[in-house]
Amino acid sequence: MSESSSRPGRRIVSLLPSATEIVCALGLEANLVGRSHECDYPASVVRLPALTAPRFDPHGSSREIDERVRDIVERVLSVYQVDAVALRELHPDFIVTQSQCEICAVSEDEVIRAVDDWTGARPEVVSLGAMTLEDVWQDIERVAVRLGVEDRGIRLGAQLRQRVGAITARAARGPVSPKVVSLEWLDPLMGAGTWIPEMVTAAGGVNLKGAQGGHAPTIALADLADADPDIIVAAPCGFSLEHSLEETMPLYRFPMWQQLRAVREGHVYAVDGNQYFNRPGPRIVESIEILAEIFTDAFQSGRSAYGHEGIAWRRVVDPPALSVARQI
Repeated sequence: MSESSSRPGRRIVSLLPSATEIVCALGLEANLVGRSHECDYPASVVRLPALTAPRFDPHGSSREIDERVRDIVERVLSVYQVDAVALRELHPDFIVTQSQCEICAVSEDEVIRAVDDWTGARPEVVSLGAMTLEDVWQDIERVAVRLGVEDRGIRLGAQLRQRVGAITARAARGPVSPKVVSLEWLDPLMGAGTWIPEMVTAAGGVNLKGAQGGHAPTIALADLADADPDIIVAAPCGFSLEHSLEETMPLYRFPMWQQLRAVREGHVYAVDGNQYFNRPGPRIVESIEILAEIFTDAFQSGRSAYGHEGIAWRRVVDPPALSVARQI
């Protein structure tokens, strides 16, 4: 379907933050009539009714959240629930969701169950499933096709690929390629998977742990000690920058953590995983910029090139008590 044949009156519900960002980047924000409880960018979308909710308390430490999620997964079909009544009242033509991870957001199966007993015309379900950077660009273009704005999707995809290429070219001029471990969860420790290893490479680093194109693997402190990275990036899924900083601090209690090169040299960084790294949409490019800034901060002592420092990432300051203890 070409852009000329699009129907601007179509009503869209997005149940995934990155999908909401994609729809808006394609110029279709006015067509959105509903969102998930986590869709908050651009800020103007919070005016829309939220149609989903978690079946667990999402507040607390990494360990507490992990235990609650595992308990929910063992007992019910999905970690999130859809307000099927409110969804039906919105009469959407399209519902955009995901099939990648039932823990991260409302799944395609949950949406299908929510509309299973609808009579008459049912909405078209558009399901995203990115696991790599190329998947992200293709998802953007596929959403554009399904929503009738194919030309916009082609242009947006090309612009994003071009921006990544420029970041990579700039990073290649740096003095070193740091060895990097990105952590997608902190208790238990999980190495970042899916598109994040590729992001590390695009930003000029060498990824040491994590499964490119796969789900986050659990790792042990001993695994980190064996890898002994130059840089550690804490990007726990769904955590704000402040929450990421808070959850990184308990790791400094472990002698093995204190002995890591990145920790000794002060190259541990916390990032806003919720707004950036964990959203496979247009702002994945900003996430790569964040990594490029971190690598520059660690090895070039240069100014932040893209303006994300302090907003999307910070260097983790070694707790003073532990610093003193190591000197005794």
